[in-house]
This record gives sequence, C-alpha cells and structure tokens, in this order.
Amino acid sequence: MEEGPGFPFFLPKGMVVRNELENFWRQVHQKNGYKEIKTPIILNEALWHRSGHWDHYKENMYFTKIDEQDYAVKPMNCPGGILVYKSQMHSYRELPLRLGELGLVHRHEISGALHGLMRVRCFTQDDAHIFMLPSQIKDEVLGVINLIDHIYKLFGFEYHVELSTRPEDSMGSDEDWENATNALIDALNAAGLEYKINEGDGAFYGPKIDFHLKDCLGRTWQCGTIQLDFQMPERFDLHYIGEDGEKHRPVMIHRVIFGSIERFIGILIEHYAGAFPTWLAPVQVKILPVTDRANEYARQLEEKLKESGIRVEADLRNEKIGYKIREAQLQKVPYMLILGDKEVEASNVSVRSRKDGDMGAMSVEDFISKIKEEIDKK
Repeated sequence: MEEGPGFPFFLPKGMVVRNELENFWRQVHQKNGYKEIKTPIILNEALWHRSGHWDHYKENMYFTKIDEQDYAVKPMNCPGGILVYKSQMHSYRELPLRLGELGLVHRHEISGALHGLMRVRCFTQDDAHIFMLPSQIKDEVLGVINLIDHIYKLFGFEYHVELSTRPEDSMGSDEDWENATNALIDALNAAGLEYKINEGDGAFYGPKIDFHLKDCLGRTWQCGTIQLDFQMPERFDLHYIGEDGEKHRPVMIHRVIFGSIERFIGILIEHYAGAFPTWLAPVQVKILPVTDRANEYARQLEEKLKESGIRVEADLRNEKIGYKIREAQLQKVPYMLILGDKEVEASNVSVRSRKDGDMGAMSVEDFISKIKEEIDKK
C-alpha cells in the first residue's frame, strides 16, 4: 500500500496461513530441543556498535531517538539473542543451548528492489541462535541441515545448497574464518550434500550455508541459512564454565529455515497455485445447501465442525448449487459438503474433494475423522 511501501498487510485469510506456519514451526522446534524467546525491536546505538552492524550494515538500518539517546530498529535478531545468553552464567553441561525467535526485523531496501512479499522492508525471521562448545560444531550444523531438509520435503520443495565465504567487508582473523569455513565443509560432506562455492557472499561475521528453494516457475529463492560465528561471542565477551572450572568462549550458529515468513508465504502461494494442503488452507470446508430447506442443518453442521477445530464456512446464499460449487472450486477449498433433502433426512453429508472429486455420502463423524487425520499428518 502507498501508505507503507514494503511494509506488508495481512488480511484474515493470510493470517490463517501465517499462524499455521508459525504453529508448525513451534511444534517442530520444541521437538528438536529449542527454547523460544522474544527480544525488543528497538535497542540502543551502543549495542549495534558492539555487534559490528553499525560499521558493516548501517545503510540498511532505521534509527530513532528516545530520551535524547540514539537507538536503532533491529535489522537482525542476533544481538538480542546474545543478550539473552549473556543474562546468566552457563555451564558446559547446558550446551548446546538452542534459542529460537520469530523476530520482526526492519531493513531499509531501496524502493526499486521491493517485490511483493518476496522483498519487503519489515519481515519476521524464524531465527535461532545456538551456543555450543567447539567440539559440538559438526553435530549442531548437521542437526540444522537435517531439520531444514525435513521441513522443505514436507512442502515438496527442491533446493540447492551454496557455501558462502568471507566477504571483503568482514571482521575477524584469517584463522577464525578458515576454521569456521572448514567446519561447514566438514558438515556438508558428512551430510552428503552437493554444494557450490559462492565466493565472498558470507555474513560479515562468518561463512554460511545457504539453501535456495526452487519455485513452480523454476526461479530460486534463498530462504534457509546456517551461519557459523566466532566473532560475536568474542565481541560480546560470552563465556561458559568448562569441565575444568575455568571460563571458555562458546561458538555460535545463526540459522533460519523459512528465511522470512513473508517470503516463504509468497513462495508457497505460487508453489501450490493457491491450492494449499488441507492443514494450511484458510477455509478447509465449504458447506453448500442445495435449497433453503437445508440451511438449518448447514448451520448446525458448521457449528459442529468449528467445535472440532475445522475452518469452515456455510454458503447460505440464494444461489444455484452449480454456482456455489464453481465458486468454491475457484477459491480452491479442499472439501465441499453438499446438502440436499436426502442428506438432511439421513443426517449425513455428500462429500466433494478438490483432489479426488465426488466421494459420495458419508456420516458427519466419518468425515470429521477423515479430515482431522489429514490435517494432523500434514
């Protein structure tokens, strides 16, 4: 919208898709040992000097003043995650510590680069920061690779992998960069992944593995990334207490899987051509009465499905059934329940599937059981 170029609005059906993706993200990460955090959107200037963003990323940031002090709107979540780690002392026994955050970030993109949901000025990253012992690097990188592969395969995506190396505008010693790059190469080889080298395209604080999704038009979009970082733990003086009772420096992974929720939704819309799988569909079931005589039964059925956690709409308009069916098909609703006099009398439903066509008569209980199983299995 012209009132906020590059700042996306989400309408009700878009919010359903977004919330389902976020709920799925939470379930998967909880199972994989992540703890969720939330950090502020605005943090003071001193933090961004310390992190290196002020020197290496300032032209992409937004700024404000609070109580005559300079603050920045965060372009990345990592400094906040680091402050959470730093808020208490950690033992080697607690590591790896995996902290996940669905964090809203703002980046100043030039107006000519803005492109639908694919390139925006504010977006939510499904971030996580993993703090670990140096001996845990390979296993943790492999764990993230396997998690990314699992999630992309669920959506039916093909992807290719690139290893991005040290850029000209970077910080840290040659030795740190060589160690970090070799650690990522070891993990890629252990995972059996083919990759190409993307020279000089790493983050300013470390090399990274990038995952590029292929959409239905054959275009590729960089979404997932795994960045190995020896610099931030040094700059923020992070420690853990080792087995010897002494302070030691942890190593850090920055990683995202969706990349940004906004871009991932944009890719999914095109990937599925709007025909979302049932678990993601904004409306999962349309109830279509053939005549007004079935309207009361349609209302009762709508309530019953809602109570079962199914997203349902009853189309009670005084229109011909063929018109209602065509409209539901255009909206790519996964299931239609056709209700005529026969269905009202038998207290059942006539089921029409977007994928399988006419499925015939079914009891309400059997239909609810079928769709809930489909939703649960994704």
